[in-house]
Amino acid sequence: MANAKDVIIACDFATPEAALEFLDKFKDEKPFVKIGMELYYAGGNEIVRKLRERGHRIFLDLKLHDIPNTVRKAMKVLASHDIDMVNVHASGTREMMAAALEGLTEGSAPGRRPLLIAVTQLTSTSEQALHEQLLIGPSINDTIVAYAANAKAAGLDGVVCSPLESEIVKEACGNDFCTVTPGIRYPDAAKDDQSRITSPADARRLGSDYIVVGRPITAAADPVEAYRRCKRDFCGE
Repeated sequence: MANAKDVIIACDFATPEAALEFLDKFKDEKPFVKIGMELYYAGGNEIVRKLRERGHRIFLDLKLHDIPNTVRKAMKVLASHDIDMVNVHASGTREMMAAALEGLTEGSAPGRRPLLIAVTQLTSTSEQALHEQLLIGPSINDTIVAYAANAKAAGLDGVVCSPLESEIVKEACGNDFCTVTPGIRYPDAAKDDQSRITSPADARRLGSDYIVVGRPITAAADPVEAYRRCKRDFCGE
């Protein structure tokens, strides 16, 4: 699978109206957008449909994590929503990820299966929290590489990780294995609740295929220019 670099805007809004009003600012672009739990729970399938009708590519970020049969059935339903990317938690095991892929494939039209990726560790998780709260002994890097290897073995297209781990994931799983990386902040910006972060330019250097950018764009004084800055730094546009 050939990976083309792109910036995904995290549309983490409380209402569909707020998301649509925000995207109205983009007169000349149709950004790739992420619909997360907050917006999806507020707007459901209707917000997915509206953004698709507007010409946006969609990453449906629901992070499924359940028993394999439940995830397989849920993915079969999500496949019918004409999305471009969807995800699960890698900690759900290889069996669960393989079931997710099976359901997504069953529910997709030929040649239209969305990319399926797995969350390794949230970018808000620190090394200390990994050990003390999650009771995981290996380092965060070793854990992420192991989870990525499980995702690849299950047939998935890639993983979500921080840009800091993109390089080691590529080394372990190959350059065609996609890395989707949140945790993007400029040096002069607040970290907010993120722990493992880099700039767009550093994410590009480290090998990320997609960066997911929320507040640095959505909370900017000029969101369109902030998006274009990210595109220039990450995609060279």
